[in-house]
Amino acid sequence: MLNNIGRWLERQWWQRSAPLPGLQPLAGIYQRISERHLQQRASRLQSCALPLISVGNITAGGSGKTPFTLWLAAKLQQAGWRPVLLCRGDGGQDAAPQWVTPSSLAAEVGDEAVLLRRLSGLPVMAARNRLLAAQHIAASGKGNIILLDDGFQYRQLARQCDIVLVPASGVGNGGLIPAGPLREPLSALDRAHMIVRSSQQALPLQLRPVTQGKEWQWSALPAGLADWNGQRPPPAQGSKVQFIAAIARPERLRTSLQQLGYVVEQGFLFRDHYRYQAADIARFASLPFPVTTAKDAVKLLPLWPANRPLWVVEQTATGEQGLFAAIQSLLSV
Repeated sequence: MLNNIGRWLERQWWQRSAPLPGLQPLAGIYQRISERHLQQRASRLQSCALPLISVGNITAGGSGKTPFTLWLAAKLQQAGWRPVLLCRGDGGQDAAPQWVTPSSLAAEVGDEAVLLRRLSGLPVMAARNRLLAAQHIAASGKGNIILLDDGFQYRQLARQCDIVLVPASGVGNGGLIPAGPLREPLSALDRAHMIVRSSQQALPLQLRPVTQGKEWQWSALPAGLADWNGQRPPPAQGSKVQFIAAIARPERLRTSLQQLGYVVEQGFLFRDHYRYQAADIARFASLPFPVTTAKDAVKLLPLWPANRPLWVVEQTATGEQGLFAAIQSLLSV
């Protein structure tokens, strides 16, 4: 029931032009508590021995941080850097900094950490204490630059480049949690070096700016379906598929499937970072064409029957011309 209420509330954030009046007092309380915590973090600011790029957001979930981080890591590699990825490990049980290996489980280090390691092939560290983790990375010699995933509010760690992703659709009703999707007031964007508008559509887009400065564009388009539990060919276009999602704004998966030419027959939705159980797998594995996201697949696969396909929507990403050069220029300052 709480899961349904949460999804209903998020729909209000993105569909209504103004926040629900009854939630405004709660948003005020949230803002006061959040500002106090962020100020405390900023007062403990420390630098790392390596240059650091933070990729974060100002809205609750669904801004494309993970695919953008993967895109940026690949770009840095092409430019001669040796990036190491650092994430909080949401959904994992272990709090101490640890390197993510090919055998690491999402239940241990978090779904995003496992996904970043699988898709990038780069060193990835998961830690609640990312300041301590950054020190471990610098001492390890495994790379010469750190990419901090979801780092905009992690203010105690200094960075050379602070990138904030904002969905192409904007900031919803503009309210603070729980009245709206904002984790901080829009004025917080003043401390970011770059604002990147993320989308699932081909560039360029005509967007309504959320700031007065330059806003870059970046997109991740669905490239097709791949069976992550084997090498089976994808279902034919026009096929009816069933999707499984435990992500923020799961409607993006439905949109991707429709863009690829599939008919969405059924959807199974769970809260973000939900940890799948054996009973869930028993329901899903017998579906004719079960489709999920890469983030969900790393949690589903350890429980998935070896003889059953698990289709994953894979993506191809592109940035506006000049975006990566602008990021590099901040590293040379």
